[in-house]
Amino acid sequence: MSGIPWLILPTYNEAENVQAMVPAAGEVLAGAAPGSYRVLVVDDGSPDGTGRLADELAAEHEWVQVLHRTEKNGIGPAYLAGFRYALENGADYVMEMDCDFSHNPADLARLLQAVYDGADLALGSRYVPGGGVSDWGLLRRFISEGGSTYARMVLGLKVRDLTGGFKCFRREVLEAIDFEGVRSQGYAFQVELTYRATQRGFKVVEVPIVFRDRQHGTSKMSWRIAAEAMWLVPRLRFR
Repeated sequence: MSGIPWLILPTYNEAENVQAMVPAAGEVLAGAAPGSYRVLVVDDGSPDGTGRLADELAAEHEWVQVLHRTEKNGIGPAYLAGFRYALENGADYVMEMDCDFSHNPADLARLLQAVYDGADLALGSRYVPGGGVSDWGLLRRFISEGGSTYARMVLGLKVRDLTGGFKCFRREVLEAIDFEGVRSQGYAFQVELTYRATQRGFKVVEVPIVFRDRQHGTSKMSWRIAAEAMWLVPRLRFR
């Protein structure tokens, strides 16, 4: 299967992770992609120097690019900026993952293969057989699993893991989504994109993954972000 995969890594204060994550992801993509590949770091003006470290990686590796944003206004806008950039620069497949090693870079190959095999959108899923989470307490498990169950019931979907942020899109999926109409900025963004893809008839496949809690840096999850999801999900169904 020919085509160029782009991996989008949104960052904010990930100086402890970005220097290890980018080469690790690049190594996997080099083996999984039959042609060229790109890793795009989208940094939201991190005060800890993440953007500078990403620039150093870009100077060292021709397959690394950096998109600097001047404001921090949520994971959704950061991803949309990265998606636009990738599509404008010839991406055939667009992948997304966290930059904190909670997603295993080795699983990039499995997501890409699922799309090569016919999926339009491949999701790294914690809640299908073979998937799971580690290093989480009961409260975090409840929020995550409860959020996916709530969204699945409200939206009438069969996808088990609607809140995960480890994905691979065919470019046609993103082209069919009206970015200007995407409302979510935080936790609900992942739900919204998957819902919009299913509404347009694209094939979604869940690939089992094990999600691990970050070892370095600080989680960006908050009650405000979770509350946004609770409020926005019904609006997606009944707009």
